[in-house]
Amino acid sequence: MISDAQWQQFERDGYLNLGKLLSDEELAGLQKRIDEIMLGEASLDYGRLLMQLDSTTGEYKDAPEQSNGFKGATLAYRKIQNLEHDDLFSAYLRKPVFRDICARAYGPETPIACFRAMFMNKPSHQGTKLPWHQDAWTDLDRQPTITLWTALDPATKANGCVEAIPGSHRGGLINPEHNSGFLSQEQAAEICTPDKVVYLELKPGEVVLLHNWLLHSSDVNRTDVSRRGFSVCYMDANTVSKSGARFEPLFEAVAV
Repeated sequence: MISDAQWQQFERDGYLNLGKLLSDEELAGLQKRIDEIMLGEASLDYGRLLMQLDSTTGEYKDAPEQSNGFKGATLAYRKIQNLEHDDLFSAYLRKPVFRDICARAYGPETPIACFRAMFMNKPSHQGTKLPWHQDAWTDLDRQPTITLWTALDPATKANGCVEAIPGSHRGGLINPEHNSGFLSQEQAAEICTPDKVVYLELKPGEVVLLHNWLLHSSDVNRTDVSRRGFSVCYMDANTVSKSGARFEPLFEAVAV
C-alpha cells in the first residue's frame, strides 16, 4: 500500500519512486525471461508481440518499424509490447500494490485493464533518444492516466534514464490532437529547459509511478550497462476505442 502523503506527492509532481518492489529472485527471473524473449528462446506466441529493433543512429526518426513478430535473435530490441501475454510478466503486473494504485487513480468502483505492457531497452552504447512528449492517445474515449515503470537494470543519467518536468501533468495535454503527445522543437525548447529537468534514476527492482501527462524524454546510453525497463499503462476497463474495441478487465472493481 502507498500512503496518503505519497499519493499527494504524486499528484503534485506527476511521479513517485515507490522503491524496490521486486525481490532479487523475482528480478533475476524477469531479467532472464526478457533475454529469452529477445533471443527467440521463449515458448510463447511471438505473433502477438509488437517488436521493434533499436535505432542504429540513436535518432527516434530512424527507429525501425514496429510490427508484430520476431525480428531475429539479438539483445538490441528497443521495444517489445503486449507482454501481458507472457505468464511471468503478466503475474508481475498483477501485484496487489498496483491494484491499490489503480483504485486511487480511477476510483475503487472502476474495473482496471492493461492498456499496454512493454519492455523498453537501451542497449549498452546504443539506445534511441526519445523526444519530449506526454503519453496520450487520440483513438480512445477516455485517457489512461498512470504508468508503472520498473527498472530491470540500473537506470542512470549516463545510460538514458527517464527525464521529466515535475508538475507538467497538471496543465493537461499540450497537443491533444497529436497521438502520443510529442512536442514540437519550439515547444520543447520553451517548456523543457535544463533548469526544470529531473532525472528519474532507479536501482534494479525499483518502480516509479508516472502520470501519463508528465512531460518526459530520455537520452541514448553512453555506458557499458544496458538500461532495461518494464512499463505498464493501466486504464479504466470501460474504455472503448474509436474502432469499437473493448478491453478485458485485469482487476475487478474493489468497491461497489
